[in-house]
Amino acid sequence: MSDRDDRIEPFSPRRRGTVDYMRTAGRRSNVHGLVEFDVTEARQRIRTIEEETGEQLSFTAFVVFCLARAVDDHPHINAYRDWRGRVHVFDDVDVNVLIETTVDGERMGVPHVVRGANERSVRSIHDEIRTAQKAPDPTALSRLETMALRLPGFVRRLVWRLPQWFPRRWKDMAGTVAVTSVGMFGQGGGWAVSPTNYTLQVTIGGISRKPRLVDGELTTREFLDLTVTFDHDVVDGAPAARFVQRLGDLIEEAHGMPTVDEQ
Repeated sequence: MSDRDDRIEPFSPRRRGTVDYMRTAGRRSNVHGLVEFDVTEARQRIRTIEEETGEQLSFTAFVVFCLARAVDDHPHINAYRDWRGRVHVFDDVDVNVLIETTVDGERMGVPHVVRGANERSVRSIHDEIRTAQKAPDPTALSRLETMALRLPGFVRRLVWRLPQWFPRRWKDMAGTVAVTSVGMFGQGGGWAVSPTNYTLQVTIGGISRKPRLVDGELTTREFLDLTVTFDHDVVDGAPAARFVQRLGDLIEEAHGMPTVDEQ
């Protein structure tokens, strides 16, 4: 058996950062909920806007908007414990969102923090995401960041302890809640479960078509699969359930999604 087609490639510094993040996140008290919401109305509005204006409104922006409004209604979700055991509850909902961009011809997801999303419109969030997608190589690391990622692993992983130690610094660096997406890279339904360093993370899965009774009639609807992850050290089950219910209500009624006349 020949191994002449095998190759050895260097492990990139950015991947080291991912390894550090996942190892630290795996030590938190994460609880995952797998839910699905009817997004037929929201998707129809997006399609109508595209047909009338030629512009495709970001579905991710809509989810970020609904998430921020739901968190604003349940502010104790937007909180972190510090090293002294106190709970820091933030007013601003800063959403760290994974956006899709192209670097060197390859599609990839990169993080971007939408500040004060609870005070923003879907259109405002959409415009910021589109601008971030067009930014020159958002994955480029500064010289200082490259040097930091070459430090020993146990030193690098101290950075990801910021949520437990200094919540304000974590907010400034990485936001307060997170939205990540695997649905942007594939088709069909499905959930993804991932550890996180955030008190709240929403993972956008796929969208599938299923039958549903609407006003007594069976019709085909579009359902979004979401994984909602909480830090159980900060959020109990009952508040988490109420938050998820509120999030679902906002998404299913296409809250904040503009019509063509409002563009």
